[in-house]
Amino acid sequence: MTAADRTARTESADALCAKAYDDAGGLDTGAALVAVGGYGRGDMAPFSDLDLVLVSDEGVAEELGERWAEMAGQVWYPLWDTGAKLDHSVRSLSEMLTAAEADVRVASGLLDVRHVAGDYNLTIRLRTTILAQWRRQARQRLPELHEIVRSRHRLLGELAHLSMPDLKESEGGLRDATVLKSLTATWLVDVPAADLERCRMQLLDVRDVLHETAGRATDRIAPEHWEPLAEGLDLPDERAAQRYVRELGRRVTHLSRLAWRRTDDALRRTPAARPRRPALDRIAPGVALAQGEVVLDKGARPSEDPVLLLRAAAEAATRDVVLAPPTAARLVRECPPLPDPWPDEARQQVVRLLAAGRGLLGVWETLEETGALSRILPEWERIRLLPHASAIHRFTVDRHVVETCVEASALIREVSRPDVLVVAALLHDIGKGGLTEHSVAGAPIAREIAERMGFGAEEVDLIGQLVRWHLLLADLATTRDPDDPATIDALTEHIRTPEALALLTALSEADAKAASAKAWSSWRAGLILDLSRRARAALQQGSVPPAFPVEEIEVPELALRGDTAITVEPVVDGARVTIVAPDRVGLLADVAAMFALRRVPVRAARVWSQEEVAVSAWDVADEHLDPGALRDQLDGITARRVDPATRLAPRPVPEGELDPTVVVRPEASDHATVIEVRAADRLGVVYQVSAALARLQMTVRSAHVSTLGPQAVDVFYVQEEAAGALSETRAAEAAHAVRAAITGA
Repeated sequence: MTAADRTARTESADALCAKAYDDAGGLDTGAALVAVGGYGRGDMAPFSDLDLVLVSDEGVAEELGERWAEMAGQVWYPLWDTGAKLDHSVRSLSEMLTAAEADVRVASGLLDVRHVAGDYNLTIRLRTTILAQWRRQARQRLPELHEIVRSRHRLLGELAHLSMPDLKESEGGLRDATVLKSLTATWLVDVPAADLERCRMQLLDVRDVLHETAGRATDRIAPEHWEPLAEGLDLPDERAAQRYVRELGRRVTHLSRLAWRRTDDALRRTPAARPRRPALDRIAPGVALAQGEVVLDKGARPSEDPVLLLRAAAEAATRDVVLAPPTAARLVRECPPLPDPWPDEARQQVVRLLAAGRGLLGVWETLEETGALSRILPEWERIRLLPHASAIHRFTVDRHVVETCVEASALIREVSRPDVLVVAALLHDIGKGGLTEHSVAGAPIAREIAERMGFGAEEVDLIGQLVRWHLLLADLATTRDPDDPATIDALTEHIRTPEALALLTALSEADAKAASAKAWSSWRAGLILDLSRRARAALQQGSVPPAFPVEEIEVPELALRGDTAITVEPVVDGARVTIVAPDRVGLLADVAAMFALRRVPVRAARVWSQEEVAVSAWDVADEHLDPGALRDQLDGITARRVDPATRLAPRPVPEGELDPTVVVRPEASDHATVIEVRAADRLGVVYQVSAALARLQMTVRSAHVSTLGPQAVDVFYVQEEAAGALSETRAAEAAHAVRAAITGA
């Protein structure tokens, strides 16, 4: 939509509201109809909100009495008849000022008040009084406003990187654009007005198309909205639509963070203490610190120093201060390209930058906005603003790898080569965006980048190895039996040194923490770190140590007498249920049915044999389980008084949901057949699989149940009842039966 179109629609909306005011007998003096915050993008588009206030001078309402209330109603009803969503109020001028004094959000909103009808001089008095009050109280009120903004950002995340962004409330959304206009009004900081207004109007255009697409007023973009958004915005495809919207959000976020940094710096200084010229504090060759921002020193010679950009970025990140955007932009223009391979200092500075912790985020954002990243790391473009295919991830791929570097920076004391760790963290997902599996595609790209950075041959191989196998440790730990020597062998076949294993362990932890809290739960962390410990011992000593003592429990007397023992232990956000009973075919199916029938969500589970009994430990999301009630339920299932088969019958895979997969992995164990099931996370899957195997008179020697977001990964170590791995024929029979059991086919 052009500026002329917006102006025409705004004038049309104003004319409609003004007519309603005039038809209601609105006063020409002493009262006015004003709009607060505009009409969405300035028009009467479907689903837009109208926020109108009928404001009066002191004494007008009292003088008119009931006529004033009747007039207000006569203004609102014609607007309601148009279908507009109307937020309305009636206030005196003093009431408006009192409300602004009491609530910083009201004060910020009233800065954008616009005259619609009535006494224009009254509107001008309202605007000038509010603006003067805002500027006078800015130093006292801005900290409160900043805390409100930070709380909203923590709650809703970033528009540029969320899988389901909110156009209004997310960081970098329309709410932040409004706040930035309020900051500019204080005269304490300046924000590029034209750039901000461009982003704001384009976001409003996106919101209008979203409303039309969704058929309702919504600001959250769901996955199914991207394709119609692309069509409505005249973009080639949904990937282009995502990039368009996310780039707008990233730009507003950048402007917001920079403005708030400068606001905080201005608030720390009193006007009397402010120097006429910023003092330059030299912090590195060619680099200085001025008013909380990294800038160039007086003696800097960018055209003669190819490392100056990286040096300035590293200094800003390690100090957690702003890399001044004009400085970064100048360095991009004037610094010569880095040679291939990079000099040692360039490699050292990029490692400092990546290992800087939270200070990396703002600096990396500035490098993105000024085009510096395309010079330092041209391959970045392949993952820039790329959405993740997995729902377990909070962020886009580019933001995820930066968050991984932040998490890895806290682990550098645990490895002998922190430089390799942070570079591998940066590059571990560089292969995404193509058709080839990303770890396979990413390894040669990572090697090429590491060579260009000036790493030696051994380090290049190590970085490539970490990128290629960065998923291996977590996959084996959560889907394989740690007691099985084949699990250790599968890891050490590719990770052959304790140094590489320590790096892979740290990278796995950083990667998981950057993805989401679910990806690094206490259960998953314990499995990954346990497998890493045992693999390290195998690499160092040539033998596999026993599992942690926690795997061996004291068998309750009740179980030794042939009965079933159930204990419930509270844990964070749930409980751990341990069940010990004489081992038999079908026991796992009965226990899984017990949880499913009680609709208890299972987060994770381990099943193993110990002495003559079977032990299972279940991490569940219900913190109020009663062991006695569980025992009664299990007894009813075991005695066949309760038939779970009917109530837990498989259902057809819903349209749009991925089909479950059932895979036999003969290489995963020497003494059992491993069957891996991946399906949507829903009640009854473990029961259906276990019951299918029991009907074939197969026993589950151990099982590993893991839930990540919408997907469950269940791995079963299966043997014949008389012990021993399944034959190829029986393994195929088992896989077919399991597939039929979970799909109903």
